[in-house]
Amino acid sequence: MDYNAPDSIQDLQYFGEYGGVNPSISDSSTYTFLNAKTMFDTFEGNTEGCYLYSRHSSPSNLYLGEALAALEGTESANVTASGMGAITAVILQLCSSGDHIVSSRTIYGGTYAFMKNFLKRFDISVSFVDITKPDVVASAIRPNTRMIYCESVSNPLLEVADIPELSRIGKSKDIPLVVDNTFTPLSIAPARLGADIVIHSLTKFINGTSDTVAGAVCGSTEFCLALKDVNDGAGMLLGSTLDSLRAASILKNMRTLHLRIQKHSDNAAYLAREFEALGLRVVYPGLPSHPGHELMKKQHMAHFGYGGILTLDVQTLEKANALMELMQKENLGYLAVSLGFYKTLFSAPGASTSSEIPEAEQIAMGLGEGLIRFSIGLDNNIERTFKTMKACIEAIGIMPVHEVSK
Repeated sequence: MDYNAPDSIQDLQYFGEYGGVNPSISDSSTYTFLNAKTMFDTFEGNTEGCYLYSRHSSPSNLYLGEALAALEGTESANVTASGMGAITAVILQLCSSGDHIVSSRTIYGGTYAFMKNFLKRFDISVSFVDITKPDVVASAIRPNTRMIYCESVSNPLLEVADIPELSRIGKSKDIPLVVDNTFTPLSIAPARLGADIVIHSLTKFINGTSDTVAGAVCGSTEFCLALKDVNDGAGMLLGSTLDSLRAASILKNMRTLHLRIQKHSDNAAYLAREFEALGLRVVYPGLPSHPGHELMKKQHMAHFGYGGILTLDVQTLEKANALMELMQKENLGYLAVSLGFYKTLFSAPGASTSSEIPEAEQIAMGLGEGLIRFSIGLDNNIERTFKTMKACIEAIGIMPVHEVSK
């Protein structure tokens, strides 16, 4: 990789209106004009640096968008009121009635539900495939395919997408590759690997404080402007624009993203190694035992590690629930959905964030009911954390793989 995203973000410098070290927050829903013609020109998109209405854009959103473009190495970025706001806008901008999408079978449950159920209303069909097999992706493409969609590291099975190969397949058919990079900001730079559009739920690692819901679309200036077009822009007309106050808050938190990602990754790698040494069913892209480990090594930014997410399969939902409840009682983290918080968060995705996926399909893809997804926190003494987790695991009676197989 020939760019340094943290430096690119740090190098963005905005003085506040009165010389503040943070840019002033634009706390207005509408903006005034000195003459009527400028207002008309702004509606038509023929002015630069003029603001009309905060659903179109605002200075605070622009600042955050520039930081996100620097993060992903794209020309531009738009911010939205949620990750799903970003995902749905991109899909509806690229696809029309009668079109087709090739998507990874393991994706966030809300994305799956939108593609599987909601898009039927628009006669848009979706083929869900094993994204780790590029030949399967290529064979799923039809004449009316308008998008290849995947997550850099999938939710919740942590499958690793071969982004350069998927990009090659897409470009050979003039089909854009859209990648959700929520799990691996900084660790993976999809646009640098060939992705055309990169999506984030800013709610997670990028914001990092679990107090804001937001999303982002990173891509070409042409595509980002198309999303905001007043006549047919899906981002504009669906009304998913982020509030300026939240945009300013996220921008401040982005300044420490590189430090937080390193710590999340270091802690997750330590726990994954220790869990595996106990003989437990742990999945983490940083482990040599992970099927996508070598691919991840080729694609990731080594300095930022393999990400802060790991899974542990404890065989049954009853044991999963008991373990999570005990870990919360022992102050190891919170039984909660989402990720990227300073405390460890854990949930059973089959019964929560992936519950939109039918049980039969969960089983087919290897999503067992006893699977726990961990978003590892910023614990300073991770050795102490592991010892307490181990005690909880033993208390619940979760047996190592070699003992279960006897």
